[in-house]
Amino acid sequence: MERGQFERLALEHLDSVHRMAMKLTRRQDDAADLVQETYLRALRSSERFEERQGGMRPWLFTILHNIHRTRLKRESRAPIAVEAFYEADERNTTPGEPPPAWNLSAFDWEHVDGRLKQAVEELKPEYQVVLLLWGVEGLKYREIAGILDLPIGTVMSRLFRIRKTLATALEDMREELGIRVSETES
Repeated sequence: MERGQFERLALEHLDSVHRMAMKLTRRQDDAADLVQETYLRALRSSERFEERQGGMRPWLFTILHNIHRTRLKRESRAPIAVEAFYEADERNTTPGEPPPAWNLSAFDWEHVDGRLKQAVEELKPEYQVVLLLWGVEGLKYREIAGILDLPIGTVMSRLFRIRKTLATALEDMREELGIRVSETES
């Protein structure tokens, strides 16, 4: 693929890559750095890129996720400043612990019922990332497994648990809307 075509194709996915970076880092500056490094690495590898099953977007997400995971490992080994203990206490986390992977402020919740938003916020961070990649980005199980470096069965299991958790949390909403659940679904 020629360089100009590669760049156009990669830039088509800039919003999705940035959205995912915001989910992972929860900070605009960190997300921007992560996106910049992702695209820098992608451009350096452009001559080796082959459009396969998933195409450009899963490839970029894989690069992004690998960079983020490497940074988290490096940061976890770094010494922690005293101020970090106070900041962590304000966030109700432990020092050196990465922030949750889902930054809801970066997601457009304008047309979403508050109960759904609350239910999603209460999911474990590793479930939130899978939900984002599947529900928002529309990726296939195999693509998610590749991006997160998980077995496909783990992705399927997490999505099953997400659906079950959300269904339970939103049961009153289902009843209010008059949505019936068949016996095979429950």
